Parts: sequence; structure tokens; C-alpha cells
Amino acid sequence: MPFDEDAIRPVYRGAILAPWPNRVVDGRYEFDGAEHQLPLTEPDRGHALHGLLVWARWHVASSTSASVRLEAEVVPSDGYPFALDVAVTYALDDGGLTTTVDATNAGSKAAPYGTAPHPYLSAGPGRVDDWTLTLPAADYLEVTEERLIPVATHPVATHRDFDFRSAKPIGDLFLDHAFTGLERDGGTSTVTVTAPGGTGVAMSWGTELPWVQVHTADRPEPELDRLGLAVEPMTCPPDAFSSGTDLVRLEPGQAHTAAWTISAL
Repeated sequence: MPFDEDAIRPVYRGAILAPWPNRVVDGRYEFDGAEHQLPLTEPDRGHALHGLLVWARWHVASSTSASVRLEAEVVPSDGYPFALDVAVTYALDDGGLTTTVDATNAGSKAAPYGTAPHPYLSAGPGRVDDWTLTLPAADYLEVTEERLIPVATHPVATHRDFDFRSAKPIGDLFLDHAFTGLERDGGTSTVTVTAPGGTGVAMSWGTELPWVQVHTADRPEPELDRLGLAVEPMTCPPDAFSSGTDLVRLEPGQAHTAAWTISAL
């Protein structure tokens, strides 16, 4: 669903998450021997959520009839004293909508980095409960119930409700978990969501994104509740700034690229 330009982006819909995806627990982390405290942007749980560019004004660097390149800066700030230049290119063709995120360290010291998108996939009529999911992930990340703090990674075979390696209905299952151990076809992982009538959507990405967060969008607002399935391929898991797991280290002048494609079935 679209939203007005002057509206508050609802539930991070369509956001680019950088320089970290998901959560930094308590907003605290250590990098190269220095401790940092990020602003807590998820106050109910006490975490720093979804990076620093969600509310940024991106400017158009170039465009064609089927693509646009947007650019923004991450300026050094309390909690993240690093400078990044970030560009996002959206390109539409017969294969779908491809988004490419290019981040370059514009500062004089190494910087921690991660990225992800935040789309809500809609298979067509109905809501999440009505749709079927295929998620080629062998492992899921256990989190605490109240604050969603990472605990440990387990095989989905030990939690059959989370095993979507073969397509099955979502039903009333609650998901707000990261998955990894992704199966790939020629380096590409693909998640599909389909409706009973045969409509659906696929999302594909490469090896630079070894994790994916999946959320059934359970909300107190009836107009938003389980309206779409959030599928967020990530360069790193939740709280990677603290754990270091799959965290990208950008040296001065170094660039990182991640891309994904959303297509209709």
C-alpha cells in the first residue's frame, strides 16, 4: 500500500536499512576498542532499530524511464562516528524490480556496516494467514519473547513450525525471526509467497545477504495487522554490531554492494 510523501512511513514500509539492519541490543556496541551508545529508536524494547537512513531525505542523482538512483549521506554522529556515502538504484524490467545498495566509507577510519530492505510482500487477496510461504532456510535465530534479543541459532528441523523449505500455509503462525543456512540456486536464494487463487510474489538475492528476517506484521492496528509479509534479506543478523557475526568492516574508501529483486509470479 502506498503512503503520502508527507506522511510518517508506516511500519518501516519499503525502507532501506543502513548502516545496520534490525536491532542493536540496548544500542551499545564496541568497535576497534571504542565503546559506542546509539540513540534508542525502539523505546518499548530498548534497542537501536533499523539504522540511520529510514527517515533521511534521499536526493535523485540520475534517472531513466525505468530506473532511478538515489543518494544520501550517513554523517558522523553520537553512537556512529563514521561517514558513509550510500546510493540506492531501483531498476524495473521484465524480471521485476531490482534494488541495489552501494555504500562507500567516506571517512578516515574503518566503519561497521550492514544493510537490508524492509518490504512487505503481498501475494494478492487476503492477508498473511491466507498465503503459502516457501523459505529455503535451514536454520533460525531464537530470540527472547519480550525484547527479541538473539539467543542461539537452531536447525528449523527442531522447530517444525519454522520449516518452510517446502511450501506450506502460514496460517496464524507468528514470525519475527531471522533465518540463515540459505539454500541457493546458482548463488541465489528465493522466497515465494502465494495466494490460494494462484497469484504471488518472489524475492531473490545473492550471497552477500546470508540472513533474512521474516515477520508476519502482527500489529494492533486492524488496517495494518498481518497485511503483508515482511521479508528482509540482511548482510548480518540482529545485533551484529555487538556479536560481530557477518558484520561488514568497511575500510576508508572501501565499497560494499548488495542487491535483491522482487517479481510477480
